[in-house]
Amino acid sequence: MGTRYFSLIVGLLFLLAGLLGFVPGFVAAPMGAPPLVVDSGYGLLFGLFPINVLHNIVHLLIGVWGIVAWRRFASARTFSKSLAVIYGVLAVMGLIPILNVTFGYIPLFGHDIWLHALTAIAAAYFGFAPVRAPTEPALR
Repeated sequence: MGTRYFSLIVGLLFLLAGLLGFVPGFVAAPMGAPPLVVDSGYGLLFGLFPINVLHNIVHLLIGVWGIVAWRRFASARTFSKSLAVIYGVLAVMGLIPILNVTFGYIPLFGHDIWLHALTAIAAAYFGFAPVRAPTEPALR
């Protein structure tokens, strides 16, 4: 799989996660979870991943960014590099008690930690691994 298709697939997955986060049937109540300042839509996506309305919006924005970045290799590479750094930081934040709820705004604890770490590792591979840029024209 190339960098462009990584960008497209990740973009679609984030878009799907963002949309499903707004569907009550996919979100379980967060029993025993830390309190949030923004508790609208607070729950566990698929009973595993802590989310709220802000978290869903972030997923939607990253999803759109990944899909738009898919059009050009350089954009997909920048998306992958950015995603690696951002999600690496988020994985570390999830391990720190005061930061694992982003000061009460976005939950980053529990299963989000390993998911963010895996996302960062995969994105780092596609963003930072040495590759030759394709000579094929970009989609328009």
